[in-house]
Amino acid sequence: MSERANASVIPFKVDDGPDEGDLDQASPQNQPQNPAERLHMSEAVRMAEAIVFASAEPVSEKQLAARLPDGINIALAMDELQQIYARRGVNLVRVGDAWAFRTAGDLAFLMSRDTVQQRKLSRAALEVLAIIAYHQPVTRAEIEDIRGVETSKGTLDTLLETEWVRMRGRRKTPGRPVTYGTTETFLDHFALEEIRDLPGMEELKGAGLLSGRMPSNFSIPQPPADPDTLTEDEDPLTDIDLEELGLLTPRVTED
Repeated sequence: MSERANASVIPFKVDDGPDEGDLDQASPQNQPQNPAERLHMSEAVRMAEAIVFASAEPVSEKQLAARLPDGINIALAMDELQQIYARRGVNLVRVGDAWAFRTAGDLAFLMSRDTVQQRKLSRAALEVLAIIAYHQPVTRAEIEDIRGVETSKGTLDTLLETEWVRMRGRRKTPGRPVTYGTTETFLDHFALEEIRDLPGMEELKGAGLLSGRMPSNFSIPQPPADPDTLTEDEDPLTDIDLEELGLLTPRVTED
């Protein structure tokens, strides 16, 4: 037999690159495939990581857009950064319209020794906080009407000091009462992405926080989609309002 007859054929595959399935797995949806664009996005992700890491407070997307290169898709960049940290000891979490690094939930026990013992809120403060969270914007008189009892100024002051509650504006009614709402610090503390992530009636019943024999007409209002936007019956707080409320040092005018 000839040498050709004894030769064996070794099959091989020419690697023309990953197939479509590999590409889908390798990169997030809508990720730029152009090498130059990809490099530009990677650098923007690194910059966003540095900005959020160095900030003591959650960084808003507006702040990121002002500091990252023009034309960067902020949502896409933060989504990629969030995936990078998904399985790490710290996670990138969304807080309202802002982003922050937080210890991974399953590792929270490691921080227990460093946890500062916080003073518990009184029952009255918890009731007022819940009313403000679900009914915002709401005035002190409206809070008292819902609770059925008078609300002391000290209770509201305590919630303002925790920075979970803020003065939003003034109601366009006689006396122009101050309206109250929650803050991003409130969302951050209770691990809420947005205010509408608050538990609904069925969730509260399931957690044993509501009686199973509630009145048939009882309902829980849905908080506004954007708690930062004033409603039609609210005026913004002016410097004069802030001076009257003791939140701004009065201006000294020369005679």
